[in-house]
Amino acid sequence: MTARAFPHLLLPVWWSARNRARRREPGDNARAALFGGIAALVAASIFAVVFWLTWQLLAYEELGDYLIRLALSWLFLTFLSFLAFSAIVTALSTFFLSEDLRLLLAAPVSRDRLFYSRFAKTLGQASWMVVAFLLPVLLAVGLARCAGPGYYVTAVMTLVPFVMIPIGFGSVVTLGLVNVFPARRARDILALMGLLFAIALVVMLRFLQPERLLRTEALPDITGFFATLQSPVTPFLPSFWAGETLFAALTGRADLLHTGALWTTGLASMVLARMAFGRLYFEGWSKSQEARKARFTRLAILDRIGRRLPARSPLRHLFVKDLKVFLRDTTQWSQLLLLVALVFVYLYNFRVLDLDRLPYMTAVVKNVYAFVNLAMAAFVLSAVAVRFVFPAVSAEGSAFWLIRTSPIPMRSFLWSKFWIGLVPVFVMAEGLTIVSNEFLGAAPFLKVVAAVSIVFMTVALVGLATGMGAIYPRFGAENVTQVAGSYGGVAFMVAAVFFIVVEIALTAYPSFVYLWHQTRQAPIPVQHMAPMAVSFAAAAVLSIVTCRIAMTRGIRALQTLGD
Repeated sequence: MTARAFPHLLLPVWWSARNRARRREPGDNARAALFGGIAALVAASIFAVVFWLTWQLLAYEELGDYLIRLALSWLFLTFLSFLAFSAIVTALSTFFLSEDLRLLLAAPVSRDRLFYSRFAKTLGQASWMVVAFLLPVLLAVGLARCAGPGYYVTAVMTLVPFVMIPIGFGSVVTLGLVNVFPARRARDILALMGLLFAIALVVMLRFLQPERLLRTEALPDITGFFATLQSPVTPFLPSFWAGETLFAALTGRADLLHTGALWTTGLASMVLARMAFGRLYFEGWSKSQEARKARFTRLAILDRIGRRLPARSPLRHLFVKDLKVFLRDTTQWSQLLLLVALVFVYLYNFRVLDLDRLPYMTAVVKNVYAFVNLAMAAFVLSAVAVRFVFPAVSAEGSAFWLIRTSPIPMRSFLWSKFWIGLVPVFVMAEGLTIVSNEFLGAAPFLKVVAAVSIVFMTVALVGLATGMGAIYPRFGAENVTQVAGSYGGVAFMVAAVFFIVVEIALTAYPSFVYLWHQTRQAPIPVQHMAPMAVSFAAAAVLSIVTCRIAMTRGIRALQTLGD
């Protein structure tokens, strides 16, 4: 077994994927078709945009070559940063937190083969998404520049060492970090650091304001803009080596210097990781078995908040329990930081939106944007609901049977999940809608319509997410992300999109009639008032009925669960 351990240690990954494909659950085909279609659409969009941009740059000769060269360096620099964080977090799971490690460490497997199997697993899990995004980009650049077969061979030979370098050094950092902090605490810290890095990157890219390139009055600032872009590109990083190697292949040359630098550094990082593994792994593994400290359960302020809630005692205790579970899970509450950053960027886009350049159409465009903003806020609301509200029941896990056998009615249990999810989602959606419409300068009537509509839509979507989460629970899921991506999560998103489209249509008709007559400074005819009132009332009734039906079916599903 020792001589053949390395390939056999990787076979279970293939076997589990094969068995999962054979034993399909209900809705697997629909989910695969949906996500496969989305992935193909995203890849085709990336390919089309990059191909068009590269094709347009052919007309600018030296400037076009400079921009392609700079873009390749920036592209690889961005993905190098993502790979570095992903490698550290993934190495924590594969080297220390994987469920099969207790069996492997007790088996007669040599250190070398154990390391290479863990390293290969880390390499695949940490880099597959980066490679999936890079492939359509590099393919589009090559086809637009009519590159020869050597370019595509060079692209493959460049990606392999490029992903090996951050994986190797990330594994070294992980091995050292686990010897200082327990593995689970280190994972939480690194996940938070990665999240903060992503937030900083999103905010930085938005404040660069690349739309300035489309303004003729900003032409004197273009030189400074490109100087800012050039500043992070340094010849001492693997991202620069990869960009130079591919650009040389685009022009029909072979850059042996940077290719050699990539491969020697990639192999050296793997050797360095193997040396660190031999010296630090088993001591770090021993420390990784420590349990995390229960900090939040000892915060008296949470219990005081629960006692002041206007609800019965069981519901108050359920609220405190859910709040403590949420705060314990770093992957849950830390994602709120990313959500806040995205909301900030969303609002900033409306703040800098320059619609005054259309003097004769400004009012019309602003009002149209107000409805687009309402639809976008509703879609954001549905995305938040499927991530945080839909998994609320499944998050109970095996402990759900304590709730099921306790004297707490399932109606009270599910409605407690509804109210816990409704309050924060409502605050976010209402604030997003009001502030963005204020920045946009929409008509006062539309501000009121949007503010009231988002209230009913929030109630409906949170109720729909809570109810469908009870109808399609997954108590055996390892994390809430799996629950959100399950068949029930996909079904909720389809139902949410349909509901949003109908709701926007019902509120759009009376708003259009009102604004049409207001623009012409004419009173609204009496015969139009009744259909307007019916349309608004239908939108409100649809929201209430959607929430009520979803919650009723969810309660019934929980009551019959296990019968």
